[in-house]
Amino acid sequence: MNIIDLSMPIGQHFRWPVELGIKGDIAKGDQFRVSRLSATCHGFSHVDAMAHFVAGGPTIETTPLSAVVGPCRVLDLSARPANEPIEPEHLAAADPGGKEGEILLLAAHWSDRRDYNSREFWTQAPWLSRASAEWLAARKPTAVAFDFPQDYPIRLLLDGKEVPKPEHVTHDVLLSNGVTLIEYVVNTSRLKAPRNLFSAAPLLIPNADGAPARFYAIEGLPV
Repeated sequence: MNIIDLSMPIGQHFRWPVELGIKGDIAKGDQFRVSRLSATCHGFSHVDAMAHFVAGGPTIETTPLSAVVGPCRVLDLSARPANEPIEPEHLAAADPGGKEGEILLLAAHWSDRRDYNSREFWTQAPWLSRASAEWLAARKPTAVAFDFPQDYPIRLLLDGKEVPKPEHVTHDVLLSNGVTLIEYVVNTSRLKAPRNLFSAAPLLIPNADGAPARFYAIEGLPV
């Protein structure tokens, strides 16, 4: 059995301000050291709830653990070039095959190819076409996980540019129809098996539209 950490650390990042306050110093006689964290629910490794994109949609505490923890198959997209779309034929060629109701992990090994602290991680990534989002939806997954910024408009947000909502294709096609999005997986090149047990259990934050999570895969178990 092999446990592989796939989480992006929560720390200072040019996209997401983070404040970590520390109270107490045990070396100076305090009984406890207590940290307080202030950060966005949609930064770093996190899970989206439908409310993130759909007015009145369910918030993160309603996401069943069975949607984000369970059998996962890895689609190896590491051969896709930077700054090029991922089309259905690329997904089909990378899919090891499996049942409906599984988690699909799209692995471009992007955190190996670009530093997630750099602007290039966001502006040079491959992205999914709408046809690809529809191909994924047709597989009927409980969730889809990505190790790259999966919608082209994500790069435009860095410069404050907004585009029509339907152009956020995975949000429009998948999240709007109840398929959970698991965003910013890292270290996917460490995954050697095409199938594994995957966990992306979000923090239980009532009324939030997303939440951070610790992502990991377990290889070597029957799935």
